[in-house]
Amino acid sequence: MNPNTKAVIEKCAHQSHAGLLTFPEALGCLIEVGVESYFADYRNQSTTYYLSSNDALSVPMAMPPIEIPNSFNKDGIFSAIRGAQSDAVRYPEFLKLTMAAGCIGYVVWIVGRHVSYFGRQGEVHIEHFQRG
Repeated sequence: MNPNTKAVIEKCAHQSHAGLLTFPEALGCLIEVGVESYFADYRNQSTTYYLSSNDALSVPMAMPPIEIPNSFNKDGIFSAIRGAQSDAVRYPEFLKLTMAAGCIGYVVWIVGRHVSYFGRQGEVHIEHFQRG
């Protein structure tokens, strides 16, 4: 992976984690450097970005100290998503809300334009999105 691509991904990850970027802004940065998907793993406290070239970069990210319940609350996930879509919720709060709703992580499929949210028992909620 070239150093510029790595720097853009790391900057985007840290700015998102700090609540400085909206989801569409983060997607725009990632698309520019060829990211086709990424996996936010709450339990491993990292996000791994995958490029169309098959390169991958894992960025460690501290997660909120929330115990993720065994139950998967789709309504809670849905509410967090709607809050993020309206920009009423930025990423730090989104993490707290989705973790409290039983989410252990998610994969953003940029090319496929959807996000798959995962629960502890294999539950999946798929949320489609539009790219600008």
